[in-house]
Amino acid sequence: MDINGSTVLLTGAGGGIGHALAKALAAKGAHLVITGRRAESLKGLEASLGARVLVADLSDRDAVVRLAEEAGPVDILVANAALPASGALLDFTPAEIDRSLEVNLRAPLMLSRLLAPHMVAAGRGHLLMIGSISGRTSSPATSLYSAAKFGLRGFAHALRQDLHATGVGVSIVQPGFVRGAGMFADTGATPPAGVRTVTPERVAAGAVSALERDRAEVNVAPVELRLGSAIGSLFPSLGAAVQRRAALESFVGQITQLVIYGPDSNIE
Repeated sequence: MDINGSTVLLTGAGGGIGHALAKALAAKGAHLVITGRRAESLKGLEASLGARVLVADLSDRDAVVRLAEEAGPVDILVANAALPASGALLDFTPAEIDRSLEVNLRAPLMLSRLLAPHMVAAGRGHLLMIGSISGRTSSPATSLYSAAKFGLRGFAHALRQDLHATGVGVSIVQPGFVRGAGMFADTGATPPAGVRTVTPERVAAGAVSALERDRAEVNVAPVELRLGSAIGSLFPSLGAAVQRRAALESFVGQITQLVIYGPDSNIE
């Protein structure tokens, strides 16, 4: 996909990873349409990158449809918006479960459905999902989050097959622990000893690579995490035992206690 001159709809642009994605795409010559739940978090990108801003709450199904309509024909969708959903499933209310699945899974699926027909008719386009290593192997206290990210990964790979030979690519980028942005930066949680992190800029570089090279899946994480997640997906019991020894449950617990999850959450 040639990003230069393409119109890109980027969701979740107000967060740290969203900022890095916007800057990387603009540097490649993209015409940006950016969206988030709060206009104030998008003003800097609007001014510095000349982006068009559309405010939308992706937990609202009608807002998702309006966003696709207002964005107009786009060449590239970068579905980056996500909500944290760490913690024991029994601690979530039904409304919180619904909201998490709406934003983390249904919204990118529905935006793809609404935007893809124009791309197919034009014979060019790309649908890029920003997932998570949690979509390859599960971790303690992430059952709800992993449900969405596993689903997003399966959706992306199957849709890629459906759209084969149409000129429309489908990719998923799966970051590991990202420093300086998102839930880890907002909570101050520290990963267990020996667990390395990646920068938002590295995630953005992975996204650009996925678009330009039409890569099905890009895992942006240190080699040990990529290897561990691959082993964990093949041997779940072994992966779970290793994670218990790495004290990941305690780490996720820090995030669970410190993230304010709800309508006023500061995660885009």
